[in-house]
Amino acid sequence: MKKILFVCLGNICRSSAADEIMRQQVLSAGLGAEFEIDSAGTYGGHAGDLPDPRMRAAGKRRGYNFTHRSRKVRSEDFERFDLLLAMDDSVYESLSRLAPTVDSLQKLERMADYIPRHFGYDYVPDPYYEGAEGFELVLDMLEEGCRELLEELRIEN
Repeated sequence: MKKILFVCLGNICRSSAADEIMRQQVLSAGLGAEFEIDSAGTYGGHAGDLPDPRMRAAGKRRGYNFTHRSRKVRSEDFERFDLLLAMDDSVYESLSRLAPTVDSLQKLERMADYIPRHFGYDYVPDPYYEGAEGFELVLDMLEEGCRELLEELRIEN
């Protein structure tokens, strides 16, 4: 079983959306039993909250139901998960500092490495301070990025 943790700042926009998008893609591929997927944030101020209402609305228009409750990254996540995917460099650096061992640093990757460059970003932008188009852009990026991630993981196995 491959265990994946998506991580952003507050776990109410990007990582919670990636969590559900990846989950749906895995289920659609008939691989539900082969993956454990979760998300968390480096900031715990939204712990227990549902995803941002704007992200939930944007997701609902695409058929997603974002119901994950926000939580903060824990040190045991580095033991539990095989892959921790940071949404931007700030989150990547925070995770690097939280990593309990040098070996656990090998589990860190950037989500942007799976997202096609035609979007023009080398990170997944935080839509929290943007308008509706920011949420749509992030969903577009995450849908394509999760497809690429799943394909790469299937090739590895």
